[in-house]
Amino acid sequence: MKDLRGIYTALLTPFDDKGRINEKELSRLVKHNLDLGADGFYVCGSTGEALMLNVNERKQIMKIVKENAENANLIAHIGSISERDAHELAAYAKALDYDLISSVAPFYYKFSFPEIRDYYIRLAENSGMKMLVYHIPVFSGVGMGFDELSSFLKDDRFAGLKFTSNDFFTMERCKAQFPDKIILNGYDEMILSGLSMGADGGIGSTYNFMADKFVLLRRLFSEGKVEEAAKVQSEVNRIIAVLIKIGVMQAEKEIMNQLGFDFGHCLPPFKKVTEEGKKMIAEEVIPFIRKAKA
Repeated sequence: MKDLRGIYTALLTPFDDKGRINEKELSRLVKHNLDLGADGFYVCGSTGEALMLNVNERKQIMKIVKENAENANLIAHIGSISERDAHELAAYAKALDYDLISSVAPFYYKFSFPEIRDYYIRLAENSGMKMLVYHIPVFSGVGMGFDELSSFLKDDRFAGLKFTSNDFFTMERCKAQFPDKIILNGYDEMILSGLSMGADGGIGSTYNFMADKFVLLRRLFSEGKVEEAAKVQSEVNRIIAVLIKIGVMQAEKEIMNQLGFDFGHCLPPFKKVTEEGKKMIAEEVIPFIRKAKA
């Protein structure tokens, strides 16, 4: 299998004023992130509002990204509360020659772990693709410790984990026991912690507009320049702290708008960014972000 370590942008989805996918701006976003040095893309994840989209819209996004991603690594998030939809999306990812599929654990109905494990196995087996388990307990409500996660990591059908949790003890144990499996850190504000515990890179939403900072942070860490990497993490976290005050996903789209993209707004029921929030972004974020090439 090709080297799938690195920095992956969890792509935002730009919408027009009627809530339709803005294909032109999505293509621009992909190219901008390639310019910033991103190694690949996590497509149709939480950041992309994918769980609020229908299957055809998610396929549309997957196709646009594939057409513009050049040789970048591609991971398709195909998770859905409808397993039938997940299978359809997995088949489409394979047809587009994506590198991996990924899925959040089935949620809402409080499924047992055997039910969750069988869901993942069916998707991996039926698609014929390697699966990256998306571990995000704060959103899915599905908590998995080392025993549960290792049951996937010991299985050849699973490439590894997208680990969006601050349980770095479990992350370290997973990487120590399964060093050949890929573990990608999920919390942007803690990527240095994740790298120190064995993560092979990261998947993040703020990468959309500052992937270059995460590429630099990872390189500095790999060179043993931990203090310099920590300074980059601090710079990133100062920006993230502003987003938290506004609403992270809404603020991320407003940042893209202020950088010259036409991203519109998050879908309802997300609220729009206030004028105060826009001013905060203009003063406290934009001056520290590299703009897209004309």
